[in-house]
Amino acid sequence: MKTISAREFSSQMKQRRSGAGMAWLLAAVYYFYQYVLRSAPSVMMPQLSEGFALSALGVASLVGVFYYGYSPFSLVAGSALDRMGAKAVLPAGALLAALGALLFGTGSVGSANLGRFLQGAGGVFALVGAVYIASNNFPANRAATLIGATQMFGMAGGSAGQFLVGPIIAAGIPWHGFWIGMGLIGVALAVILYFMLPPDAPAERHDDWIKGTAKSLGVVFRNPQSMLCGVIAGLLFIPTTILDMTWGVQFLQEGHGFVYGEAVIRSATVPLGWIIGCPLMGALSDRLGRRKPVIIGGAAVLFLCVAWALYGRPGSVPPYVIGIVMGLASGAAMLPYTVVKESYPREMGGTATGVINFVIFTLSALLGPAFAWGMQLVSGGGQMGLEHYQTTFQPLLYGVGLAIVLTLLLKETGPASARLNTAKGGGNA
Repeated sequence: MKTISAREFSSQMKQRRSGAGMAWLLAAVYYFYQYVLRSAPSVMMPQLSEGFALSALGVASLVGVFYYGYSPFSLVAGSALDRMGAKAVLPAGALLAALGALLFGTGSVGSANLGRFLQGAGGVFALVGAVYIASNNFPANRAATLIGATQMFGMAGGSAGQFLVGPIIAAGIPWHGFWIGMGLIGVALAVILYFMLPPDAPAERHDDWIKGTAKSLGVVFRNPQSMLCGVIAGLLFIPTTILDMTWGVQFLQEGHGFVYGEAVIRSATVPLGWIIGCPLMGALSDRLGRRKPVIIGGAAVLFLCVAWALYGRPGSVPPYVIGIVMGLASGAAMLPYTVVKESYPREMGGTATGVINFVIFTLSALLGPAFAWGMQLVSGGGQMGLEHYQTTFQPLLYGVGLAIVLTLLLKETGPASARLNTAKGGGNA
């Protein structure tokens, strides 16, 4: 067997880390792109309503079709990454999202529904792929930081989908022109991913694809830890994905009387807070070596921010503070991804991430239309006011409170817990 010198080994490890870093960065940029697609409709709801001849409820339902693609394809993405690796999978996902953007820009309701579904189906490969790359190529004590940094890219895209797209639409750029342009950008991104992603080495498999995938999914779904992680993260995501990114601008206009431009800026501060909060929460968790205390702390702050957003007075605190703090605190929603990755061996990492993503966005897919229906019900189909938004979105507070309780039931997986268990002779957490 050929032996290598320490210098050669060091050089090989450096090249491997460099290649993994490039792969993670490209996947994170892809995640930025799909989050722009996800959040952009919130700043063009009136234009979409007019363009598709739909009510506000109809547009909200159309926008929510994204999650019907995102949720089930989480399972496909995780299994495909475990078996084929990132280079074979991510470019195809980006191309699928790009096709969805092009279809959404046609102006046809039928094509827009299909396009929104494809945006979700293709977009999910970005997050699952970035988490897969980060978890499989970097030390465990950096996992939460890197996964948080991944979400930072996503929320930067979410913020851009509001901060930048809002002024573009306000300047008179046709909404359908925006979507066609985003589709072309997505095609270019798919080409870049195809040529620039370095080859990787997915876990070696000797079993049948379908049977092996079904077996892995069965193991993950039967583990209460997986379901807890999915539900906790989902309950912490919903205040941003539904209250802010779907209804945020309208809520601020109709509930608090802000003009469109100011409402867009205030709504966009939530994903701006995520940009700070996701890597910060991850770094804090890695520093402590624990996951649960950071999840609980972030959820408690999120609860207070949502309560203030619904019932507080806008002039009682400086502008933009609540939105930024709300986004920062909800960055804790990324930590269950780290927990679930640490609960399984490497060859099941993609599948585990896909399952938690499936649970999270199944909740979003189901609750998005439910909140829209609730809004229609409490307002009687007429003009919506602050009290209607308060009644409709009050259950968000119960959801965040439930997430805190469920976190107490999680099994701690952080490095500090693993070291403690090893010292006691109990093995890894």
